[in-house]
Amino acid sequence: MKTICFYFQIHQPFRLKRYRFFDIGSDHYYYDDFNNEEIIKDIARKSYIPATRTLMEMINNSDGKFKVAFSLSGVVMEQLEIYVPEFIESLKELAATGSVEFLSETYSHSLSSLKDSEEFERQVKMHSDKIFSLFGQRPAVFRNTELIYSDDLSDVISELGFKGVITEGAKHILGWKSPNYVYESASNPNLKLLLKNSKLSDDICFNFSKYDWSEYPLTADKFINWVASTPEGENVINLFMNYETLGSMQPEGTGIFEFMKALPRFAEQNNISFSTPSQIIDNYPSAGVFSVLHPISWADEERDTSAWLGNVLQKEAFERLYSVGERVRLCSDRRLLQDWDYLQSSDHFYYMSTKRKSDGAMHKLFSPYDSPYEAFTNYMNVLSDFIMRVQQQYPLTIENEELNALLTTIKNQGTEIHKLEDKLLKAKAQNEKTKKLLEEKEGKTKTKKSSEKESKSKTVKE
Repeated sequence: MKTICFYFQIHQPFRLKRYRFFDIGSDHYYYDDFNNEEIIKDIARKSYIPATRTLMEMINNSDGKFKVAFSLSGVVMEQLEIYVPEFIESLKELAATGSVEFLSETYSHSLSSLKDSEEFERQVKMHSDKIFSLFGQRPAVFRNTELIYSDDLSDVISELGFKGVITEGAKHILGWKSPNYVYESASNPNLKLLLKNSKLSDDICFNFSKYDWSEYPLTADKFINWVASTPEGENVINLFMNYETLGSMQPEGTGIFEFMKALPRFAEQNNISFSTPSQIIDNYPSAGVFSVLHPISWADEERDTSAWLGNVLQKEAFERLYSVGERVRLCSDRRLLQDWDYLQSSDHFYYMSTKRKSDGAMHKLFSPYDSPYEAFTNYMNVLSDFIMRVQQQYPLTIENEELNALLTTIKNQGTEIHKLEDKLLKAKAQNEKTKKLLEEKEGKTKTKKSSEKESKSKTVKE
């Protein structure tokens, strides 16, 4: 039986304000709060909120047969809690239906998997905790930032407790193979892979409202017929896309919400079901190995990491950022750690892309800067101030190992002081208790003697 897996990515970065060279060392707040609030509220109004209402209606009208999966970055969850808390509540209502699965990813929507394995693990655990605290689910399936994946990541992902990964069905990797199967990792057969069907996903994301597209208009029955006509045995159709597709990239006036609402009805007529990633991994066998020697992603024509690390500007900023990673993780300064998380968002590197043609137009569409060079300059100014703050607390003259040893000693001393303080408090409490008992005993003795004296006096009088 064929099944459709809908997965939606929800992410918005904390965009940086215009930060000049002269601000370095004097201004330690880096974010454009007005712009961030305006953008996320606008997207929520056009897309997130009406799309979630649509999905809820689809679930209810299908008696829970419609299934969907989400991945929200940690930084977007923070913004939603501040600016659009009602959307978080609507996602909780969706989760309560039992038809929604939340996936895990890096908290910052970062590129840490390409550079810093320790930071990668920290962010994944931090993100899973956040998802559990909001929606009561412990993610079992992982999706890396922008679906980045390679064989080198499979062992780390498996050790973190995940049973599957969703990634791009990149043509240059698949070759003659189809993305419409479950595959397994080349280095870890227990880790299952779900691959994006790029054609069918892009038909909804990008082609849906194109008047010059040969298949326009795209209707629900036509789309389901395409799914039904896939070769026998190709039973898993993975439709992975940004949540902004519903209502923003494809505005309400295009009929996108009506298209979505009609899908379950036509799918049932064609004996096609809907599944979450976990359900597919549990119910469909692996068709073989999917080996990825070099990192792939779902971005740009190349489907690699060149969208973020394709030029010298991006590489310079990337190396500079992660050069202080180990030192930042040693600190307990909440502001430093928060800035560290926000500055890792892949979007900052995406804005620095110098690609041209259609890929370049897409980068420019999402960038708040006039040029990649402006994006680079602004980010490097912010990064310079951030690194200066890190060095003030942890000077570069001290090696990381020596610094770690010193911090461990300080931490141990602090722990010992707390233990001694606890003992002192317990001793004081015991002393007070003993003193009180003695006072009570002394009081009883005095009362007894006074009573005996009164009794003797009464006897003498009689």
